[in-house]
Amino acid sequence: MDPFSKFYEKTYEERIKLLKDYAKLSDDEIALLAKETNLSIKTAECLSENIIGTFSMPLGIATHFVINGKNYILPMVIEEPSVVAAASNAAKLSEGFLASADDSIMFGQIQIVGVKDIKKTISEIKKNQKNLINKANSKDSVLVSLGGGVKDVKIRKISTDRGEHIIVNLIVDVKDAMGANAVNSFCESLKEDLEKISGGKVRARIISNLCVARLAKAKAVWLKEKIGEETIEAILDAYHFAKKDQFRCTTHNKGIMNGIDALAIATGQDFRAIEASAHSYAAFKRKYSPLTKYYKDNAGNLIGEIEIPLAVGVVGGAVRTNPLAKLCLKIANISSAKELAMSMACVGLANNFAALKALSTEGIQKGHMRLHAKNIAITAGASEDLVDKVAEIMVKENNICVARAKEIISELK
Repeated sequence: MDPFSKFYEKTYEERIKLLKDYAKLSDDEIALLAKETNLSIKTAECLSENIIGTFSMPLGIATHFVINGKNYILPMVIEEPSVVAAASNAAKLSEGFLASADDSIMFGQIQIVGVKDIKKTISEIKKNQKNLINKANSKDSVLVSLGGGVKDVKIRKISTDRGEHIIVNLIVDVKDAMGANAVNSFCESLKEDLEKISGGKVRARIISNLCVARLAKAKAVWLKEKIGEETIEAILDAYHFAKKDQFRCTTHNKGIMNGIDALAIATGQDFRAIEASAHSYAAFKRKYSPLTKYYKDNAGNLIGEIEIPLAVGVVGGAVRTNPLAKLCLKIANISSAKELAMSMACVGLANNFAALKALSTEGIQKGHMRLHAKNIAITAGASEDLVDKVAEIMVKENNICVARAKEIISELK
């Protein structure tokens, strides 16, 4: 018999007891699972299923960000060394950021299959467009009262290996929400109406995470007097490498997402949706390309720009449930989805600049490993009172590895 049968029906205490017996966990290991951080077990059970504990990650702040003339400190949750420091340093070296964000327009998709007369059905759906919009909007009177809701319906035909399908796209203004729940509800609400109109079967009803109508853009200048002409040339060479080589471009864009994901996690966003949208947009109607671009102005200064789709929210979802996400938005002094999207775009650009600067000049590992030294010391078995000392010695020797850390620990003991 499966010991985890109907695990979801068990209380937290019952789950922990079962897990302790099954995985042969010690009392100390059980205590570690049960230890509550900023997120209580009760709140965690509202966010996910089969909860056995909560999981902590480092929370820091990126500093020196001036966006559209406003000063920001931006919370970032990430376990990778150097990302927060790199974002802060890039922002400090810049002349500030200019940013903009589109309205919060998302697409919902409804798939209809088994339609006998595609052309006639598309015409009938168009005739009923107003009624369909009103029916969908009746499902979220609050969003509609704020000026949001379904604004338009677009219809297209696609040819698949299983025949021709009609795709009904709902164009939805989700205002200050990420929008997934609202859009999915709108799509679900039209199933019966569309089956009646089409004579076919409605299958998938779901939001699209490729939010090409919800772009965030940012631009920054790095003066040649501050960073040096040779550094500018090195960054431009690295950027053009990414433009022409997909292997390099993938890592180029990953560096952008280091910062964006970190701010997204801190503020309770769906970072998986953000990641999917970003990489899809990098190949949208073109070869997979960098999400940033770099060039020199007439004075020889470096200009960096980013354009990226960002579906984020400051209301609903985990933002509402997770108290730390609320606190991080307060720390950042961000009050709208547009402002959050602009901040994310700036962090992404900053982290990308920092990565290009490091990898094309001193090398990406020098600064990264210096910050990673404490992790190496812990991995080697250093106690809390020895971690800083072991890391300091490795950095001074420029020999940061587990083997050397173990040697230092033995010497210090």
